[in-house]
Amino acid sequence: MANRDELERLLAPGAKPVTLYVGFDPTSDSLQLGNLIGLVMLRRFQQAGHHPIVLAGGATGMIGDPGGKSAERNLLSREAIEANIAGVQSQLTQLLDFETKTNPARLVNNADWMQPMGVLDFLREVGKHFTINAMVAKDSVRSRMESDSGISYTEFSYSLLQAYDFLHLYEKLGCQLQGGGADQWGNIVAGTDLIRRKLGATACGLTWPLLLKPDGTKFGKTESGTIWLSREKTSVYRFYQFFIQVEDAQVIELLKVFTFLPMEDIDALAAQHQATPERRDAHKKLALELTRLVHGETATADAVRASEILFGGSLEGITEAQFDEVIAEVPNTTQARSLLGQPGGALIEILIAAGLSPSKGQARKDIEAGGINVNNVRMTDTKLVLGAEHLLFGKFILLRKGKRNYALVRFE
Repeated sequence: MANRDELERLLAPGAKPVTLYVGFDPTSDSLQLGNLIGLVMLRRFQQAGHHPIVLAGGATGMIGDPGGKSAERNLLSREAIEANIAGVQSQLTQLLDFETKTNPARLVNNADWMQPMGVLDFLREVGKHFTINAMVAKDSVRSRMESDSGISYTEFSYSLLQAYDFLHLYEKLGCQLQGGGADQWGNIVAGTDLIRRKLGATACGLTWPLLLKPDGTKFGKTESGTIWLSREKTSVYRFYQFFIQVEDAQVIELLKVFTFLPMEDIDALAAQHQATPERRDAHKKLALELTRLVHGETATADAVRASEILFGGSLEGITEAQFDEVIAEVPNTTQARSLLGQPGGALIEILIAAGLSPSKGQARKDIEAGGINVNNVRMTDTKLVLGAEHLLFGKFILLRKGKRNYALVRFE
């Protein structure tokens, strides 16, 4: 915390609501899991009656924060940044209330006050208040200076821009608190220092530890890539499954960080997890709460249903929207509709075409052994010919070999 005594006074029982902000640079048209802690923090403050601001770095996003980066960012065009901000807006409305009359959330863009400002004005109004000594002392800057790639003056100046954001929001919107991950500490303190030097006022900072996996790698990164909040970049099913599969050692911590469950409920889940970890009740609750928060009730129900199906559950009563989640997660192949009811539509032939069996002989053995399911129903007839009666939604057949080896066949 920066200026802890003042922050405790601002947040004391009976004190007036505080205006606070968290910023993000729009490097993509979707936020990612790493952004979620800040948004959850803003939501907690909003629920407590405070005034949250989300700052989109339309200006700072054109520069790039050197923190946590081993090399210079690729610079985005102004048009790309504006498109990214537009893409993120719908995600923000899912997490924060922009419509309430009492303390609505606000989205601001620092390009609105940065772009009209000339470089000479910026150097006079902001640059004169910072020493090179202090800027070089920052861990993120020093590590880059010592690396082979070095650091450009562009990225070196980033903390001054973020400091000016805090000053602007303090003056124009009465914003007294900035939040951010631990890697933002230097930038946040630069802002509180600038406010003190120019206005003689005390502003506050609040940071949280960066979430890491037990192996020390970044939380929210997988072998297949980043976990995004956009369902176009990370399917709802995959988002749900990410939390189902988090490490046992982290699940209770994540329930505390990300969910709005009462502590007594989390304590009960912790005790249950300690006694019967194989039931994964804490994981299921974490996945359910987080997917609801980010994607809403309907999409979460679809992801849960898709999970049941991909673990061998019945397809009875499934909707097409729920099946769409399944389609996105299994290998797909297309066959001619004319094969249905014909020798070419024999289950043995389709298993080979779908890549589940390498030969007719192996396919026959798989069926006889009870290892083949059609639409999650076990089939033991080696002479079965698939027909229109096997189609889901008039065009799909879901095949499964063993417990988890799936293939989807689309008939057109």
